[in-house]
Amino acid sequence: MAAPFHAHQQGEALRRGPQRPARAFLGTGVDFVVGIGNEAVPAMASPAAAQAWLQQHLVPHLRAGARVTCVTVGNEVFKGNDTALQAAVLPAMESVHAALSALGLRDRVNVTTAHSLDIMGASFPPSAGAFRPAALPHLRPFLGFLSATRAPFLINCYPYFAYRDDPARVPLEYALLQPNAAGVADPHTGLRYDNMLYAQVDAVYAAIQALGHTDVEVVVSETGWPSRGDPDEPGATPENAGTYVRNLLRRVEAGQGTPRRPAAPVGVYVFELFNENLKPGPASERNYGLFYPDGTPVYNAGVHGYLPPMLAASNAAPQVAIRPLFSSASSGFV
Repeated sequence: MAAPFHAHQQGEALRRGPQRPARAFLGTGVDFVVGIGNEAVPAMASPAAAQAWLQQHLVPHLRAGARVTCVTVGNEVFKGNDTALQAAVLPAMESVHAALSALGLRDRVNVTTAHSLDIMGASFPPSAGAFRPAALPHLRPFLGFLSATRAPFLINCYPYFAYRDDPARVPLEYALLQPNAAGVADPHTGLRYDNMLYAQVDAVYAAIQALGHTDVEVVVSETGWPSRGDPDEPGATPENAGTYVRNLLRRVEAGQGTPRRPAAPVGVYVFELFNENLKPGPASERNYGLFYPDGTPVYNAGVHGYLPPMLAASNAAPQVAIRPLFSSASSGFV
């Protein structure tokens, strides 16, 4: 494979279970992202709390040889109306970054947070991408922090949602990243998009540039396609899920950039490694995994070349409640 494998792992899940997932991936080229849950974000503004969290959830894995590239502070905090949490994110990130510096890890581990695409007020055409006005007071200093620390802007993108909500108007081939999709053209730039994911990424780049930053990388921290859904969730099939992931892998392996940034390969993390059988909500929420909890594949995603022996064997996955993301990106994150 031309690109390395990466995994996104919540801190709690990273350390529990009879087989520790991070250690199972030692020597495989897998990078991990460790996440601080939303409920713990306000406390991280305390330098002592940030130091203690890193000592418990990060340092042991680094000492064991795990490749942890990023700590994410919260997830999709601007999606809801918790203004106190939203105001706490940047101070917490600054505190965690200072704690990493004190540990001598500042140049090894980035600090950021992941955003829902709902943070966008406009996303089409891509060149007109703009953040929601209500988020701007937080995003301006946040982008300044990312620029100063050279950390990525993480965005969770799901073309499936757009197709599910309006299958009559959103072409399935466009959402599935099919190379023969007719696509759409940006009327302002003339750039042509043959898939929705790259249009979404370029909309985020446009929104960031509109706030004065051209040096912040956008990384897709979650994307995927469900293999099963409820009757009112069209397109959620194993065939479509496999098509989406395989098409995504081909583009990433080829080092393909977006029309706006053709020379910059897109960093992408696929959601997710295992189905979450106990997750509430519609059926699709429990069926984004590449594998069942026992390690057998849900469909042929063409990913075995990325996996360590414990997963490539299909039936040897760790019996542990983990929420990883696998990727062909070279960046780390949530």
